[in-house]
Amino acid sequence: MKNIIKLLAAALIAGGSLPANAALKVLATTPDWGALTQELGGDKVNVYVATTALQDVHRVEAKPSLVARARSADLVVATGAELEVGWLPVLIQESGNANIQKGGRGYFEAASALRLLEVPAQVDRAMGDIHPDGNPHVQLDPHNIQAVAHALTARLSQLDPSQAAYYAARAKDFDTRWDAATKAWEAKAAPLKGSQVVIMHRDQVYLCHWLGLVEVASIEPKPGVPPTAAYLGTLVGKLTTTPAKLILLNAYNDPKAATWLSDRIHVPAVTLPFSVGGSPEAKDLFGLFDDTVNKLLAALK
Repeated sequence: MKNIIKLLAAALIAGGSLPANAALKVLATTPDWGALTQELGGDKVNVYVATTALQDVHRVEAKPSLVARARSADLVVATGAELEVGWLPVLIQESGNANIQKGGRGYFEAASALRLLEVPAQVDRAMGDIHPDGNPHVQLDPHNIQAVAHALTARLSQLDPSQAAYYAARAKDFDTRWDAATKAWEAKAAPLKGSQVVIMHRDQVYLCHWLGLVEVASIEPKPGVPPTAAYLGTLVGKLTTTPAKLILLNAYNDPKAATWLSDRIHVPAVTLPFSVGGSPEAKDLFGLFDDTVNKLLAALK
């Protein structure tokens, strides 16, 4: 909580104000940041989420309906690190909303509060879908969620200083519940540590890092590049000599390649929610991690 207090103090010094009793209009790029904003903002925020858990957030169309949402937004909450680079800059530009331009108070990136994994020494498009600032798929480590929550609380207070005490109280409550839940998840997931897994895309890296899962292969030969039949054939050979226990894919992935591989190496493919709303159980951030851990443990048996 010391970090939250320091951030709130800085935010209040720099802050402006909203009209009395006006809820902050927030446009979140993913269900996870929408859920976190709602946790922290309560009835002082009006949150609209631009995507669903069944979409690839790299590839989203900047539709007129989203432009209209951006035009009226007080705050955009994005992942950053170029996750939304294909559509969010266009959305912001087309909105004509000076308050949400990158670098302004009305633009927040979760990645700015984190130390990212997989920062490349160099970037070459031949390497696939590589992000120069590091891997932006940060939400499946609960410690990242907590760090973003601290920074986002400060930003909400900066934009709406009259409600700073309200945001601080909600942040403290969330922090307490999240600490307890994280300890419970880590204790429950202890049997997963060291398990060898096949991943679909680089968006499962933070989950593996958090739980101590060991990546032995990827279904994508390069990030964002679909596998060919020849590549999948070589993968079968590799995984025969270096066996895996699980194949991981996400709710938004096409399961065909994972199912094909699962049938041939006789390893279960487990579909994870990946984002809030990715399964019936993942109704909020707590449900997202509950369901992720439960599905992994069930598949490991």
